[in-house]
Amino acid sequence: MASTTALFTGLTGLNANARNLDVVANNIANVNTTAFKQSRLMFSTMFSRTISAGTSPAETTGGTNPFQIGLGVSTSGTQRMMTNGTTSVTGDQRDLAIDGGGFFVVQRGDTELYTRAGAFRQNARSELTNISGDVLLGYGVDEDFNVDRGTLSPLEIPVGQLTIAEQTQNVRLAGNLNANGPLPTSTALIDLLGSPTEGLRALPTAVPPPAAGNLIEGTTRLIDVQDPTAPAASLFAAGQTIELRGVAKGDKQLPASSLAITAATTITELAAFLQDALGIDPTIPPGPDGRTPGVSIDAATGALRIVGNSGSQNDLTVENADVRLLDAAGTLARFPFVPSKQASSTGESTRTTVVAYDSLGTALEVDATFVLESRSNAGTTWRYFIDSADASTISPRLATGTLSFDTSGALASGAPITVSLPRDGAGSVAPMTFSVAFGGGRDTLTALTDSRSQVAATFRDGSPIGTLSAFAVGPDGTITGSFTNGLARTLGQVALATFVNPEGLIEEGSNLFSVGANSGAPVVVQPGSFSAGRILGGSLEMSNVDLGEEFIKMIQSQTGYSANSRVIRTADELMQQLLVLGR
Repeated sequence: MASTTALFTGLTGLNANARNLDVVANNIANVNTTAFKQSRLMFSTMFSRTISAGTSPAETTGGTNPFQIGLGVSTSGTQRMMTNGTTSVTGDQRDLAIDGGGFFVVQRGDTELYTRAGAFRQNARSELTNISGDVLLGYGVDEDFNVDRGTLSPLEIPVGQLTIAEQTQNVRLAGNLNANGPLPTSTALIDLLGSPTEGLRALPTAVPPPAAGNLIEGTTRLIDVQDPTAPAASLFAAGQTIELRGVAKGDKQLPASSLAITAATTITELAAFLQDALGIDPTIPPGPDGRTPGVSIDAATGALRIVGNSGSQNDLTVENADVRLLDAAGTLARFPFVPSKQASSTGESTRTTVVAYDSLGTALEVDATFVLESRSNAGTTWRYFIDSADASTISPRLATGTLSFDTSGALASGAPITVSLPRDGAGSVAPMTFSVAFGGGRDTLTALTDSRSQVAATFRDGSPIGTLSAFAVGPDGTITGSFTNGLARTLGQVALATFVNPEGLIEEGSNLFSVGANSGAPVVVQPGSFSAGRILGGSLEMSNVDLGEEFIKMIQSQTGYSANSRVIRTADELMQQLLVLGR
């Protein structure tokens, strides 16, 4: 007799295969969705009608199996396949893919969501966001660009906006100093006179007057110096300015400097000004000619005597027009001194200039001069002078010392020195300190025989202002920014979340997932740790849908649906025949 059970059993088959087709259709529809994870529908049998539970074997009979008739099929649920999709290289560093089991953490309002779709772009606040505007979270950096792995925060990449400068901390000099160069025999000697034949002379009314036999003294005020062209008048007046401009030291021109004249300014103060402005180091012992470096007053002759440091690069050239007297309005009044050069600084020497940067990125010139001081059976000794015309003081002197080289020309002594460059009033860190090394590895200073000495800076850190121009994301999620000044700095680090059961996540649409009851709590880690996987910059993860597999499932669903419809049709035909018999 016909059975209605077959009708309802066939109906369950229709429903189950229809649902399976829905899942297959969703998989195929998302075959090109970034980081989409395919699902599969799982079938399970429905409860069965038990006619007999079966019997166990007896002495004279065998046992029987259960007599059960199934009542159809049901869908027990879907399973998401969390295998990685293939990686597509896009070349855009804002695109990120995960080679592993982690998830990007994004924020929508106050809610954290999770995704594997890494197509991020910057918004108006330079934050990395997905196509839906959800902000990518990660670890930020402190003021020194060190990653702060505390709480998660939006990752900002301010390309074209972020600017940085770096102060110079280390300078390394290398090259060769000509050990066979000439030793110094004299130092620069220049007399500043009041006329071509006479020195300066104090007025008869000078207060205090010079001692008997002296034309002038250090305590003589400038306003009490006699004008050689008008003996009753003063050469200087309060309110005027002595300007030093155009003086050459070796092959380098010194920066301009000035001394304001007051009613109390003395010859001693003028000498100290000239000594500082000319960069003469008076702490160095007398040269081979016995003269002590510095500016002094010859009271008997009235000459201002300038004695330079040894070495050809320390030779001083002062012309008549290099020392100018300006009136209160700043216009040239006269050339008050007549320079008379008596001797030149001699001896093997060389100079190199290094560009260093302060904390604001200002370029500063630092000169390093090396002078051959002595030769002996133990090797050679050289003196270095570190100067900078960009110091906030009148004197450019920063540091001096000696370097010893052995008989093989190798540096025997000369540890790195710390140089302090005054920067008062510049708005930057003051003073600016940095280290100068004279060797390191293959970059070192030697003293061998050569045609001439040559020294250069082989390393110098620090940089001027630069703007963030590009960035890249490393396998560990570290975001490194590239600046126009050549610097590279860490801008942050992408964080990844892992779950004990990622298949338990709830899909929220737009490639996003939220925590499910069976997913477990998220564990936020650095990329590369645990099972999170590594970050692939400039790439996107594709869908893991296998079209061939989905087509087979579609055919199976179609076949199952057709077969179940045939069952329903057959049961219906049997019932029709039964009804005919009853007529």
